[in-house]
Amino acid sequence: MNSSIPDPARTRRGRWMLVALFVLFFGSMAGAGVLRFAGWQPAGHKNHGQLLQPPADVRLLRPMQQDGSPYSWRVEQRIWRIVAAPPAGCGADCDTLARDLDTVWRLFGHNADKVEILWLGPWPASARKPDSLHLLASDDALRSALPAVDDPAGVPVYVIDPNGFVILRYAPGFDPADLRTDVAKLLKLI
Repeated sequence: MNSSIPDPARTRRGRWMLVALFVLFFGSMAGAGVLRFAGWQPAGHKNHGQLLQPPADVRLLRPMQQDGSPYSWRVEQRIWRIVAAPPAGCGADCDTLARDLDTVWRLFGHNADKVEILWLGPWPASARKPDSLHLLASDDALRSALPAVDDPAGVPVYVIDPNGFVILRYAPGFDPADLRTDVAKLLKLI
């Protein structure tokens, strides 16, 4: 009868293999946990605009359009909104902003029908009006719901989610490509 005596070197090698698998599995989980709780995110998951915490709630506001009709939030249609609230007599900054918003809206392509541009006050005469533009009459309640709307540096832009919460703010002088990138990511959520 052949009795097999365990080889100590082989047993040791098997134990080290088991320890290595344990460290590999639980070490990667520990590393991911450290990165997660340290606040690190991959570059593709970060938004460019300032995330508003808590988001401003504008669902109960009933802004009027410049033609006198009320603007309806239409939650069931899942429309994202880009909002600009320039001060009176904005000038060249508003012309540039209006052109940038038109370009951003056009770049959404087949998803453009899921995005509306809300502009509080008169639209700059030199800028082309996007098809999704809604000109809103000056509304103090809506202006006051937009965080830091009266920025001395210029006109900020906001993103309102389909449910009526102001979730992102873009500081004056922002890169329109950043707005387009963030809203394009949000459009994939619906």
